Amino acid sequence: MSWPGRRIDAIAIGASFGGVEALKHVLPALPAGLPVAVFVVLHLPRERESLLGEIFAPLCALRVREVMDKDAVVPGSIYFAPPSYHLLIDRGPQLALSMDDPVEFSRPSVTVLFESVAAVYAEHALGLILTGAGGDGAEGLAAIQREGGLAVVQQPASARMPNMPASALQRISADYVLTLDEIMTLFQSLPTQAQP
Repeated sequence: MSWPGRRIDAIAIGASFGGVEALKHVLPALPAGLPVAVFVVLHLPRERESLLGEIFAPLCALRVREVMDKDAVVPGSIYFAPPSYHLLIDRGPQLALSMDDPVEFSRPSVTVLFESVAAVYAEHALGLILTGAGGDGAEGLAAIQREGGLAVVQQPASARMPNMPASALQRISADYVLTLDEIMTLFQSLPTQAQP
């Protein structure tokens, strides 16, 4: 699995059931010095405090940062959507949090994040749908692909819960359909120097 040579400035990842385990595979594969911002929506119970930062900071070469509304996006960082808030990317680019109604029964919504990433990063975005129930993210991944970005989907047969990847593949023809190990290899091949 080799990198196609396209410049990527943002990676947007969506996951639900089984997502913590899947993310433990793919996020540590992102190499140190990668000049890319990574945005993650993981569906979590709303009544629980998110411990994702504490879980992933020791595992990842990139810095895990807290999402603060209106903060500038810092390349080389991983941002997790906080529980009960949509995470969006605005022009700048900068982070934005919203308490708008749930989308696909979810807040945070994968599709809301992906559509905002598509609008800001266009062909320099990569969207990734991992394991999960429901169909959240399919429309958002279509938006990323429509703007010229790369669409990557976990192979449904390899997912703990195949619904989200399968829904995405019903909506689009993905650029890559990969197992977690293949996604790791793809991420490890990302260039650590900024490309024109």
